[in-house]
Amino acid sequence: MTILCYHAIDPDWRSPLALRPCEFERQMAWLAANRRVLSLDQVVARLDASGRLPRGETAITFDDGFRSVLTHALPILRRHHLPATVFVVGETLTAPRRAVDWVDTPPPWPLETLSLDELLALQEAGVSVGSHSYSHRILPSLSEDECEHDLRSSRELLETLLGRAVPFLAYPRGLHDASVRRAAAHAGFANSFSLPESPEPVGPQAIPRVGVYPGTSPRTLRFKTARCYLPVRTGRAYPWLRLAVRGSRPPTRRAG
Repeated sequence: MTILCYHAIDPDWRSPLALRPCEFERQMAWLAANRRVLSLDQVVARLDASGRLPRGETAITFDDGFRSVLTHALPILRRHHLPATVFVVGETLTAPRRAVDWVDTPPPWPLETLSLDELLALQEAGVSVGSHSYSHRILPSLSEDECEHDLRSSRELLETLLGRAVPFLAYPRGLHDASVRRAAAHAGFANSFSLPESPEPVGPQAIPRVGVYPGTSPRTLRFKTARCYLPVRTGRAYPWLRLAVRGSRPPTRRAG
């Protein structure tokens, strides 16, 4: 099975990144009834060599650290007793706080990210926290040293603020290459998560997820949580993946 990636749960924002709460509610009810939803700690211990979970298992993640994870997603997750992880941009927790300027389809109003107090409240409610980099830059465009500095800064900041280890990273827009994967490992991350749109190498620093976007019905979710990624044989030592389910691609490329 696979790891699901969400962004915002918002009743008003019309974007490929935002699901309405009623849509998210239907999906979580279906997952609770039909899948075993795991925490990321459990996931990394159970993935096979091609980045797949055993049949019937999945995990829930959120990228960007939008406030709507607390206001709209958390009550639904708690109602269905489902674990989740939110990946936050470190610079949104500094003073002055970083504004959300990386979204391709922003609403007319400023997008809000989680404050430190809100992030601690999520953590207290059982939602785990990971890094979405320090500044949400396009990591493959950086030098390896710049990338490592950005990622290390995000991990150290989060660990200081949260008072616990932060072993997981989600690449901004899912973008990575060999240099970025090395930088993530050198920055101290045990595992990093991607959003493949084409064949990619799989390993501890490139664990695939699949995006969930508006219009995803429980039937489509069933396919997204099936074996969406199939190993592709190549002459190299590591497995490659391809998307195998219609609807796995986002409506707009790398929207956030």
